Amino acid sequence: MDMILEIKDASFGYSQKTVLRNISFNVGAGELLCLLGPNGVGKTTLFKSILGFIAIKGGEITLDGQNIKKWSKSRLAKAVGYVPQAHTTPFPYTVLDVVLMGRIAHLGPFSSPSRDDVKIAEESLERLGVSFLKDMTYTEISGGERQMALIARALTQKPQILILDEPTSNLDYGNQVRVLLQIKKLSEEGIGVIMTSHFPNHAFLCSSKVVLLNKNGFKIGKADDIITETNMRDTYGINVRITRLADNHGAEIKSCVPLAN
Repeated sequence: MDMILEIKDASFGYSQKTVLRNISFNVGAGELLCLLGPNGVGKTTLFKSILGFIAIKGGEITLDGQNIKKWSKSRLAKAVGYVPQAHTTPFPYTVLDVVLMGRIAHLGPFSSPSRDDVKIAEESLERLGVSFLKDMTYTEISGGERQMALIARALTQKPQILILDEPTSNLDYGNQVRVLLQIKKLSEEGIGVIMTSHFPNHAFLCSSKVVLLNKNGFKIGKADDIITETNMRDTYGINVRITRLADNHGAEIKSCVPLAN
């Protein structure tokens, strides 16, 4: 049975401060949902709550219809993979060692990775087309390559839901597109994906659903319906134009273009 992550009328925040109220959406197998919204609106807070790092202030979060409050950290880690915004280890691990860390949730307290664990890590790198990185030193590869390694690490958990916090931050234009296309491919292979981005065009490129967060609440729907000139102005305080182009096969491509004046 494919797992569904559902946020039900949930509120999120820290101590006495609530930053998101009454949020509801769900993500299932093969869906890619993009969270859009300005800095400070609570996207990372929402992620931390899904991952069990902080408690929600109301409502519930369920996986397979079960409230995650009842799940152990190990069980949750086996179901939900996480890729942070940025990660730099102070130790010169090989890329394979970093990716292999994704098997921790499947190991006992005093267990070492088995040959099967190593095989799963290698398969994750191969799945993303970056097997050539396996024996390289993680601290010496490029930002785009590190991001691929972190996605591979999350895949070694064998998750059904993958959460990515600004997966293209600090990447050049080419690496942004390469990472996004790999993320889209993973959703097409059946993984449910939630990612945040500061770029509406990323949602046009690869998402099946969009949640737009702002100070007035949230909107959810298809990218074409949510990323509009009015919604972008209300959310970010700038004027944009939604343009339409045709690709090499004649299919329509949308783009969100900011206006300088």
